[in-house]
Amino acid sequence: MLLFFTLGLLIHFVFFASIFDIYFTSPLVHGMTPQFTPLPPPARRLVLFVADGLRADTLYELDENGTSRAPFIRNIIMHEGSWGISHTRVPTESRPGHVALIAGFYEDVSAVAKGWKENPVEFDSLFNESKYTWSWGSPDILPMFAKGASGDHVYTYSYDAKREDFGAQDATKLDTWVFDNVKDFFHHARNNQSLFSKINEEKIVFFLHLLGIDTNGHAHRPSSRDYKDNIKKVDDGVKEIVSMFNHFYGNDGKTTFIFTSDHGMTDWGSHGAGHPSETLTPLVTWGAGINYPQRVSAQQFDDSFLKEWRLENWKRLDVNQADIAPLMTSLIGVPFPLNSVGILPVDYLNNTDLFKAESMFTNAVQILEQFKVKMTQKKEVTLPFLFTPFKLLSDSKQFNILRKARSYIKHRKFDEVVSLCKELIHLALKGLSYYHTYDRFFLGINVVIGFVGWISYASLLIIKSHSNLIKGVSKEKPSHLLPCSFVAIGILVAFFLLIQACPWTYYVYGLLPVPIWYAVLREFQVVQDLVTSLLTYPLSHFVGYLLVFTLGIEVLVLSFFYRYMLTAGLTAFAVWPFLTRLWTRAKVTSLSWAFFSVLLAVFPLMPVVGRKPDISLVMGAGLLVLLLSLCVVTSLMKRKDSFRKEELLVHLLQVLSTVLSMYVVYSTQSSLLRKQGLPLMNQIISWATLASSLFVPLLSSPAVFQRLFSILLSLMSTYLLLSTGYEAVFPLVLSCLMFVWINIEQETLQQSGVCCKQKLTSIQFSYNTDITQFRQLYLDDIRRAFFLVFFLVTAFFGTGNIASINSFDLASVYCFLTVFSPFMMGALMMWKILIPFVLVMCAFEAVQLTTQLSSKSLFLIVLVISDIMALHFFFLVKDYGSWLDIGTSISHYVIVMSMTIFLVFLNGLAQLLTTKKLRLCGKPKSHFM
Repeated sequence: MLLFFTLGLLIHFVFFASIFDIYFTSPLVHGMTPQFTPLPPPARRLVLFVADGLRADTLYELDENGTSRAPFIRNIIMHEGSWGISHTRVPTESRPGHVALIAGFYEDVSAVAKGWKENPVEFDSLFNESKYTWSWGSPDILPMFAKGASGDHVYTYSYDAKREDFGAQDATKLDTWVFDNVKDFFHHARNNQSLFSKINEEKIVFFLHLLGIDTNGHAHRPSSRDYKDNIKKVDDGVKEIVSMFNHFYGNDGKTTFIFTSDHGMTDWGSHGAGHPSETLTPLVTWGAGINYPQRVSAQQFDDSFLKEWRLENWKRLDVNQADIAPLMTSLIGVPFPLNSVGILPVDYLNNTDLFKAESMFTNAVQILEQFKVKMTQKKEVTLPFLFTPFKLLSDSKQFNILRKARSYIKHRKFDEVVSLCKELIHLALKGLSYYHTYDRFFLGINVVIGFVGWISYASLLIIKSHSNLIKGVSKEKPSHLLPCSFVAIGILVAFFLLIQACPWTYYVYGLLPVPIWYAVLREFQVVQDLVTSLLTYPLSHFVGYLLVFTLGIEVLVLSFFYRYMLTAGLTAFAVWPFLTRLWTRAKVTSLSWAFFSVLLAVFPLMPVVGRKPDISLVMGAGLLVLLLSLCVVTSLMKRKDSFRKEELLVHLLQVLSTVLSMYVVYSTQSSLLRKQGLPLMNQIISWATLASSLFVPLLSSPAVFQRLFSILLSLMSTYLLLSTGYEAVFPLVLSCLMFVWINIEQETLQQSGVCCKQKLTSIQFSYNTDITQFRQLYLDDIRRAFFLVFFLVTAFFGTGNIASINSFDLASVYCFLTVFSPFMMGALMMWKILIPFVLVMCAFEAVQLTTQLSSKSLFLIVLVISDIMALHFFFLVKDYGSWLDIGTSISHYVIVMSMTIFLVFLNGLAQLLTTKKLRLCGKPKSHFM
């Protein structure tokens, strides 16, 4: 059985990884020839301001007094330049946003594994193509473009990472640092002949990354005075820098300025998903080569922003974020970034029609080059009779469009050139997507075949080893035909992949179904016996159970999209005892079950965690834990025979830990509001509480109730530190329901006559369980397994839909750290998600113990249910529609597969927490029973 679980874990890792090979492979290709416009550019230099985390509406709208928060930028819009909205894509994070702006393509998702900081693949960028680039700002952003540049011409100046503190006194100092250092740089240049000559060259870029707005947004929310005041500070700083540039270069009219943002921010201070507040960012351009403001009487947009911003009379020019890269390259005359998929927004250009046409033609050829390389690569590794070219853009059509565009330029039909080049770009981008997803169907089919085979094999193993359905299995000598056939199939698949020079991962996906289906067909006799057994079963009962099981699975799947489905499921759970004989046998238990089920059902109806923080609710949850502790300890002390001083000391220690957690939460909140940062003592207590939460329960009694209560107290102390609102009550309610679940499962087992009821106080967790006490599976055990999966999904989504990146609230980790650290913050938030998981798994350990059921058999059923859900989500994965839909569909599959893999580890953690026993005063570790 250990071998089976090991193989099962490896197979699930393969299924999990498959989604990255199918949907998350890098879109980048290499080997293209650089393309640049063959005409003199309008600008010698470009200044790029990126205000990290700045929302378009907050910049453009007027405040309550009818005045602009950024008067200088608004003056530019009305009198000097062009403006619009830059539409970003998911994930709306800093690195992907900057890559789109500066390199012109949408981030390779494998960068998430490096915290959006390092380059997972090499790519070309505006900075790389420039003669020199100087950049100032965050150490998280600047190095990635310097590392990706060829040669030594990209210079970076960044502050210490410790300055990125969400609890800092004044985050605007991050932006002030940038502005001051740029001024010092130019002052120094006047006295440094080498530097002076460099900054007077052409084709140079100055990049100012301004992180203060993003930091204030995370710490105080975008509606706060801090966030809005930071915008005013940035506006003043931009004004000073522009004035300095004009003065330094003698107002030569050869400087282009671009002001934009990498992403926006939700009202609750997060970003990463596809909400309009995250994807709509400002774009304001002025200077050399940029069109002047255009007055218009009417504009056609699907939103009402223009009227709200009182900018309806100034022409708004919207772009996709990646379009800004080709705009910048055409302005200073450098080659387009090789991997750029941006389309030049010619309406921003103030130049001749010939320049616009030539620039658009260059843009089209640059994207067509990528298409040609991608097609060649795919053609070289595909058998000729299997290769299907992209029919919308054949070689002859490419030649005809390019020839016609050149003819139009010759005859000065510049508008036709622009239209024709845009058509070619759209076809080339479709072709790029076609070849990028060329193997998707083949890989998907292999994964599905493997999935179905694995589910079939696990189901057969349950029936064969853990049930009474199969009375006896034939012991006939197996034929050699079956293994020989599958060996032949494996060789054919491997040869087919070899002659196409496929990556090694293709061999894994192609060959994995072969041994899985061999194992299934080896159990053909079990299938025959199962069919025979089912034929003796009443058809109406079989269809009824099948429908209920299918309905349950669909409710679980729908709960990933609609949280209120969890409410519907928990409400049905509440009614369940009253539809059975449980109500007559155990009224108090049934009423308790109904009460806590309904209480838990309220949480999925509440707003996602983090959007409305309320520390008073966290304090209230802490008080409830203390009250419950008092009741439990009082109850245990009355039973003198089962409660020792050592155990009382452990409980008092946990109560003290809860009190300290409440103090730290309140104290940290107060300190941050006063902008005094995170107190060191609070940080030490928080980390000490987290570290102790996993071993303090091991000091408690192994009796089921006492051990589970000790685990709850320890984990609640940590959970309080990670809470910002009503979610602090969630684990408490969930644990109460889990305790009732343990009791009610005892009642159902006694009712069915499987075994006699034991007193819960007399049952103890044991590391070495007597396997002779285990019983075979019954039909009702499928319900128990379904309950576990449902409770796990509820633990996952009960307080928010974490399938959306912006559901993570950084304020959750402020008791532990406030300096930005993506991996540490991510790990803490992941532990917060897993705490309810651990509570459910510990309760499940008790259910298995009290119902005398092998954990392996019940775990197999859970695995089958989870895999059926995962197969659902595999078919629901999208590569079309909005970027939010695409990202969410993929994340659902990833979450279910992660849950299946995590179950193995969490099951081990739950066993450790429930069965291990430590002694105080250096006494040796021992196991009970």
